[in-house]
Amino acid sequence: MTLRVLLDAAAVPADRGALSRYVDGLVAALDHAGADFAVACQRADAERYQRLAPSARVLSGPPSITNRAARLNWEQTTVPVLAQQVGAQVIHAPYYSIPLRPGLPTVVTVHDVTWFTDPEQHGAVKAAFFRSATRSSVRHATRVVVPSKATRDELVRVLSADPTRIDVAYHGVDHRIFYRPAEQEVKRVADRLGLHGQPYVAFLGALEPRKNVPNLIRGFARAVGGFAEPPALVLAGGIRDEGVEAAVAEVPAAIRVVRPGYLPFADLPGFLGGALAVAFPSRGEGFGLPVLEAMACGAPVLTTHRTSLPEVGGDAVAYTEPDIDSIAQALSDLLGSPLRRERLASAGLDRAREFSWEASAEAHLTCYQRAVE
Repeated sequence: MTLRVLLDAAAVPADRGALSRYVDGLVAALDHAGADFAVACQRADAERYQRLAPSARVLSGPPSITNRAARLNWEQTTVPVLAQQVGAQVIHAPYYSIPLRPGLPTVVTVHDVTWFTDPEQHGAVKAAFFRSATRSSVRHATRVVVPSKATRDELVRVLSADPTRIDVAYHGVDHRIFYRPAEQEVKRVADRLGLHGQPYVAFLGALEPRKNVPNLIRGFARAVGGFAEPPALVLAGGIRDEGVEAAVAEVPAAIRVVRPGYLPFADLPGFLGGALAVAFPSRGEGFGLPVLEAMACGAPVLTTHRTSLPEVGGDAVAYTEPDIDSIAQALSDLLGSPLRRERLASAGLDRAREFSWEASAEAHLTCYQRAVE
């Protein structure tokens, strides 16, 4: 039986962060798998989704849904109508909230539960919104998709969710976008960042409290404080954590911290693959896409044992606790051992090949089928 699915991508933010890469990867893989589906999205995203999924029907919403309140109203009132118009048999909401009166089975993706387990790592208003949305979706959705077993287990523990209604679908990585770069590509990106041959440690992601960037900055400064020519620390991503500024202010003048903001996709292989190490000492993730993408670019990765991250990194990454002293020691050990970095880079490349958007799409299709059945 071929199902027709309406995927509501209108909540995807413009920053092309991990949520955007999840939806992009899933949409392209569903199309490649021959799935019958339509995508509802913001007007600015319509051309991209049509390019990613030429066989899909793309339905763009009004300009007003760039506003969250308007989008949520559109989700509740218009998305069910669109689903009827395209003859969908299931609605997939890939970002926490769903229509409460959809008129047909619904699937929701819950990416993590840090809104409940670490609320202090989020703004109070944002955390309250996502707690409410997650509770409602877990209660009302026909099935729930999560990106890791850790997230599934946390949903069961925190919200008493029914584990038989939860499907694990790991994220994938597009090896056409994330790959081991050539030396010329590494040099081009490093020069664009103003490094001009200076070695560096990389971070990629939103600079928000749960990513633990202030502790990374302080731990890095301790780790390289005794170097005659210390490497730089490059923090790529938007800043959403006031603690970052305070931590940077404490760094000795001889140590560079570079903050280029969001990098173009075309620069990411050179940025990640050219780093001495990619450090991602997050306090908790639903999946940890930057870890997978860094491994796919041939970078040695340092992350934490928290939540889903060991599911992604396995034995192919180095681990640390999230406190400053542990990060400093782990970075010192890693930077001081070129052979270990080389082994991790090789192991990471092999590990990254175990994750694909094609496998993720198959897991989603199975979830859609279960929702209808």
